[in-house]
Amino acid sequence: MADDCAAGTPALDIGEGRAGEISARELDVLYRESDKIYYEFARGCGLSETAYWILYAVEVSGGTVTQSEIADAFSYSRQTVNSALKSLEAKGLVELSFAAGGRRAKLVSLTSGGRAFCDERIVPAIKAEDRAFASLAPDERRELVRLVGLYTRAIDGELRRLREGRESL
Repeated sequence: MADDCAAGTPALDIGEGRAGEISARELDVLYRESDKIYYEFARGCGLSETAYWILYAVEVSGGTVTQSEIADAFSYSRQTVNSALKSLEAKGLVELSFAAGGRRAKLVSLTSGGRAFCDERIVPAIKAEDRAFASLAPDERRELVRLVGLYTRAIDGELRRLREGRESL
């Protein structure tokens, strides 16, 4: 078991479900492992996970994105995004401004220090993700995205039914 941890594989042996089927627990463990990888990477950059994803969003958007778009893209509450933005502002990595024509939409932009930080930390991570994804064959990439999308929509529907009281826990 210790060798599995060192190799980066899940330490939890969840086994197969009934009749040798793969269970949802195996997917849960993989998602948690992925979350842990990003958590540790963000911490290594001196950032919270939320702050990391904010910088990621600003980078992939070309240098400016609205606070609302960040919250929506990463399913964060507006309060969570606002708190992380305050931290990033205090570090001199981002600046906030109001979108043209309104006082409600706040734009998040990289400062020159934020640009340098992203070039050093965020851009290499994005390139690493691209290389990892490209290591799969084109049909595997399409299938992975298709299946994860199907599963995400299915679990969202199931949990929504639970929240609405249509199913019992």
